[in-house]
Amino acid sequence: MASLNKVILIGNLVADPELKQTQNGIMVTTFRIAVSRRFTRAGEQPQADFIDIVCWRQQAEFVTRYFTKGKPILICGSIQTRTWTDKDNNKRYSTEVVADEVSFVERKSDSTSFSRDFDTAQQAPSYSSPKANSSFEELSADDELPF
Repeated sequence: MASLNKVILIGNLVADPELKQTQNGIMVTTFRIAVSRRFTRAGEQPQADFIDIVCWRQQAEFVTRYFTKGKPILICGSIQTRTWTDKDNNKRYSTEVVADEVSFVERKSDSTSFSRDFDTAQQAPSYSSPKANSSFEELSADDELPF
């Protein structure tokens, strides 16, 4: 049986992410992003969904260093669910996106705080997929198409 669990989101951070460390010394950050819904009914205010995100290790450090409340962010990852029992013995359930890739949405010149941090950091690490080679072969006629 085939399965696929892939999520791609662009949204704005609801609050500044905080870097934490597990008991084993692994860096982690959890934060929430607001993702605007694509369609709005006539006469209604635009709505957003608030989605919890988890980043581990270098991605966690990257997010806490370069992103702040209100800034747009691109997340690629997978949905994960968890259940646990809280201190009052109530069963809790959570759905979150575990980030595999994190990237900027704005250009350097679009964000003054990012520009300041980026200039002092020399070069920000890249946690997005490498850009594809943009060299395409020009075809002169439909006869040359392979299908």
